[in-house]
Amino acid sequence: MESRVLLDGHVVELEVESAPGIRPQRFSEYIGQAALKRKLEVFVAAARQRGEPLDHTLLHGPPGLGKTTMAQILAHELGVHIHITSGPAIEHKGILAGHLTALGERDVLFIDEIHRLTPTVEESLYSAMEDGRIDLPVGEGSRARTMPFSLAPFTLVGATTRTALLSAPLRERFQILEGIDFYADAELAQIVQRTAGLLSMPASAEGAKEIGRRSRGTPRIANRLTRRVRDFAQVRGRARIEAEDAEYALEQLGIDGAGLDAIDRRILEAILDQFEGGPVGIDALAATLSEPRDTLEDVYEPFLLQRGFLVRTPRGRQVTRKALRHLGRTVAASPAKGGGNSQGELDL
Repeated sequence: MESRVLLDGHVVELEVESAPGIRPQRFSEYIGQAALKRKLEVFVAAARQRGEPLDHTLLHGPPGLGKTTMAQILAHELGVHIHITSGPAIEHKGILAGHLTALGERDVLFIDEIHRLTPTVEESLYSAMEDGRIDLPVGEGSRARTMPFSLAPFTLVGATTRTALLSAPLRERFQILEGIDFYADAELAQIVQRTAGLLSMPASAEGAKEIGRRSRGTPRIANRLTRRVRDFAQVRGRARIEAEDAEYALEQLGIDGAGLDAIDRRILEAILDQFEGGPVGIDALAATLSEPRDTLEDVYEPFLLQRGFLVRTPRGRQVTRKALRHLGRTVAASPAKGGGNSQGELDL
């Protein structure tokens, strides 16, 4: 199985199966997202039976949840090549045309961060997705004109962390729209055990569970932490990763028992200490922390919201009683502003 990747403006072919790494290559190897897998397995099987390309597919969700991996699995299960690029890398229509004309029959074109395509490139993509053609300029000056170029039937798989930034015309041209959710701790523990085995440092069930529950519901983070815990365990002369090794290593890495790292705690403490627990607008919070707004919204906030440390109100972000308890602060006894709610907003 080959993968074609854009590298410095050139398409490079890689042997995916022989490349070192821990990405699963089949649905059977992919842990978690059971409902999504069931649907995609049906769509892939139907497309293969008809001998047609899979319908254009949009995958959305926070970073690190496996959108790129799922695109590669789709190509592998379809038995076709995957061509990988990203929205920022397609700077103009010519680059897009190069990708599209290089596609073989039923190949997959994967565009990461598809919401970052320029309007001109995006408009050129419409005819490719709907009509299987792209208009290419021919000639120069007064004799310049455009000619339609027919494309091989293909599947576009787009990935985005910001669905709201996709234009309606582009979003509506995808026939399959699926979200990838945060993973359960038990699923992450399975991923940790698989990764640890591939790294030649097996993890016990308890050791994997400890890493999994501190991985922010994200496989990419689980894999990264497994590598780092492996390093600590190896230096300590361990034969495998036990719960004690995971606890020690993660403590050294500054990741607490709930999976919060130093920046997570800075966010919560800034809201508590400088904005009296909130509510506070995202721009004010980003300026206070000297962190880009997009980083807070895309990387840190989803996990804090999902785990109940933070809530969004009409006036901004606000910490919860759960966050106060986790940080060892005194929990206010009074109800939340505006009459309170079940999520535990604070009146500080």
